[in-house]
Amino acid sequence: MAGILCGDLEIQNLNVTLKLQFQMDTIRQIIAYKNHFEDFLLALDIRTQNKIHKIISLLETMDRIPSNYLKLISGTKGLYEARVQLGSNIWRIFCFFDEGNLVILLNGFTKKTQKTPKVEIDKAKILMRTYYLEKNGN
Repeated sequence: MAGILCGDLEIQNLNVTLKLQFQMDTIRQIIAYKNHFEDFLLALDIRTQNKIHKIISLLETMDRIPSNYLKLISGTKGLYEARVQLGSNIWRIFCFFDEGNLVILLNGFTKKTQKTPKVEIDKAKILMRTYYLEKNGN
């Protein structure tokens, strides 16, 4: 049977699986403020960490982010929650934009109730305020 030549790869049968890689343009830079996000992430199992990394990758590359991935928290000035779901488990990661394209990842938590707990929102608002104070040299 003659194979199909693809670059340097010759496919001899149809049981071969090809992995295609492509690079998407990064639209925005995403950073974590201090160690809050990292501490949250490292406490999770590897499967959940991978799902969170996938959502972060979407935040980096999507021009318009659907609300099922990122949603403004009502009653706040620019505080968002990145939304992660894996099976019946739900996590939220607080973040905000700075200088138009920089997403600052703050704390995260496992969501166990319908509403985002006020204590978690307050913690994120304090971190956001502290970030701007440090940035502006205050």
